[in-house]
Amino acid sequence: IWGYKFKDLVDVGVEMILYAATWHAWINDKLGGRMDLIKTAAKHVVKVLESIGVNMSRVKVIYAEELVDKISYWEKILRVAKNISLSRVKRALTIMGRKADEAELDFSKLIYPLMQIVDIFEMDLDIALGGIDQRKAHMLARDVAEKLGFKKPVAIHTPLLPSLKGISKMVFEGMEIDEVVSEIKMSKSKPDEALFIIDDDDSIKKKIKNAYCPPREIENNPILSIVKYIIFGQGGRRFTIDRKPEYGGPIDIYSYDELEVLYREGKLHPLDLKNAVADELIKIIKPIREALYSEKSLWIELEEIEKSVTR
Repeated sequence: IWGYKFKDLVDVGVEMILYAATWHAWINDKLGGRMDLIKTAAKHVVKVLESIGVNMSRVKVIYAEELVDKISYWEKILRVAKNISLSRVKRALTIMGRKADEAELDFSKLIYPLMQIVDIFEMDLDIALGGIDQRKAHMLARDVAEKLGFKKPVAIHTPLLPSLKGISKMVFEGMEIDEVVSEIKMSKSKPDEALFIIDDDDSIKKKIKNAYCPPREIENNPILSIVKYIIFGQGGRRFTIDRKPEYGGPIDIYSYDELEVLYREGKLHPLDLKNAVADELIKIIKPIREALYSEKSLWIELEEIEKSVTR
């Protein structure tokens, strides 16, 4: 979803920066805290963006190392820290998919939100693009920008796909939207509940078949979210759902809104929808997967990354 929006912005002429937040990923214990794998994964993001049609010749790639080596970066960290409270920093830990009490054993996690704020100022960004789970950091950046003499960034937040297990039985009373999203989003630490661009066709079919998708239910339905944000994520297209003649025969759908109405009214069976979604996802993911496995060095790196996947 984020990649599609990145492409949209590049296509309309926005000068985009792809920021490889390697040190941030290390703080967040990604890939077992192995910086070599984190840097490799960042390189693969470029390959993925290319495979969905992003013109990377128009994109500047910056690694976190380029920023953290500057004295000015850490000066801004201190200036930001002087202007926000500890409680606000702790509440912002949802940007990492973490809870406030997790910083009790690892103080570096409290520095993470400050780094994300200062990244925006150090790169002099006009626009901050991220998932909705990044909202708190972007709001903090907007709050302190004027106090510190920096321009206030425009924040663009993309939706996140919910876990394939669904969330109908979960209760989130009193939680903010980004906190809820952080709890329910797909997580690579739970591979059976998430989809990966390196999943083979059989894995995709199995995961979609087992996914939460109650009849007539729209809200918090991961299958419908996939249709809305992935299948129809790049505008109008024909989405065909094959059904047996006795169940109405094949049907062509041209928008998410059209599908939602049909599903809410019970005119689409969950299994028929799942089968069609799996087939369409395979078509979308296949060229991305092939790009990542196009060179021996790339798939060797991917195998190493798979072994080290953590939360």
